[in-house]
Amino acid sequence: MTFSPPAPRTAPDASTPGTAVPGEPGVVELYQRHIGSGRAVMGRVMGGMAEVRSEGCWIHTDDGRRFLNFGGYGVFLLGHRHPAVVEAVHRQIDAHPLASRVFLEPVAAHAAQALAAHTPPGLDHVHFVNSGAEATEAALKLARAHGRNAVITTRKGFHGKTLGALSATANATYQTPFLPLLPDVTQVEFGDATDLRQALASRRDRACVILEPVQGEGGVRIPEPGYLREMAALCREFGALLVVDEIQTGMGRLGTWWGVDAEDVRPDVLLIGKGLSGGVVPIAAMAATADAYRPFGQDPYLHTSTFGASPIACAAALATVRTMERENTVARAAALGSRILAGVREVCAPYDGGLVRDVRGRGLLIGIEFSAERAVGELLLELIARDVLVNHSLNSTHVLRLTPPAVADDAALGLFLSTLAEALRATAARMAA
Repeated sequence: MTFSPPAPRTAPDASTPGTAVPGEPGVVELYQRHIGSGRAVMGRVMGGMAEVRSEGCWIHTDDGRRFLNFGGYGVFLLGHRHPAVVEAVHRQIDAHPLASRVFLEPVAAHAAQALAAHTPPGLDHVHFVNSGAEATEAALKLARAHGRNAVITTRKGFHGKTLGALSATANATYQTPFLPLLPDVTQVEFGDATDLRQALASRRDRACVILEPVQGEGGVRIPEPGYLREMAALCREFGALLVVDEIQTGMGRLGTWWGVDAEDVRPDVLLIGKGLSGGVVPIAAMAATADAYRPFGQDPYLHTSTFGASPIACAAALATVRTMERENTVARAAALGSRILAGVREVCAPYDGGLVRDVRGRGLLIGIEFSAERAVGELLLELIARDVLVNHSLNSTHVLRLTPPAVADDAALGLFLSTLAEALRATAARMAA
């Protein structure tokens, strides 16, 4: 790895970005005033600190603490501020950060070429956007351009929270306040091919099927081998457009470039995000086959965005792909993921059948399922108190989710596992009290 050793813990000074200035409102108060009371309350519960600096596996807060980040919702596969990505972005800022959108822009073209070299065979057309939810929106619109206006999604699936994406995100908590959403959206059971067949039978030639190869926000739900291949076959049989959401699972997170690689599945559309940013500049993409992409390819103004495919974001994406190639990140994610999963299972073993219901994962996407929802929150806080960050799962409240960076070294892994063991003991004691 090319990272310098983490800086020692030191108190921040006035030059640290985001550091409070004497006499000025604190960050929590500013959140309360201008961003939202709910987020401010959550910040207080987490300790009230604000993150102000990062590198590699580490996040530094304004009170001088340093946190090992094994969370980040899947964004930081290359860690924070990978030097190669940061350097590329700096160069682009100095040259041409945003484009006029009148002329052709070369960085987007080269980023698309680099990405297409790793997408499943035939998915050579790339549409860059700014976020995963925007990638979902693009796919839903592309499906409608083909007459596929009936959406089939999976229970506990997560595809974003913008209006169209939210229609496919099967969670009433987020959907109900915004009803009605898109019409003709059907939920089927994840991992159940029979359920999908029944849904497709009445929607022949007008369905768009959207699913994740492993459900991330759904609690790291891993289907049985053969499921993805069967889904693809059913979509071909009934004339459905297959959209595979790899926003969280793709770009090496599962130890392969894409989750569909495990079964050699070629979707019509692939959604890409999170890791594509290199952890530096937000960017996402929709990749598609020539047939699927044709409506967007023929009319470049059919679906556009002012900031989509910006030079600065595409510079980050291009540098990310090149860095992953050079550092063999995908293979590293597979090997490191196996070690972390084995270590987490060993640490959780004393609580099997009691506090812990299951430990599962693929690559660097790992879930710990608890018997009680409360345990997730308790363990999250215990880990934060010990300077370690992980995530909960939005569509599965019993699952604590780990998305470690592929740049984590042996020292970081050892620290995480020993800290997890301490936090589990404290959580078990609290739950038993």
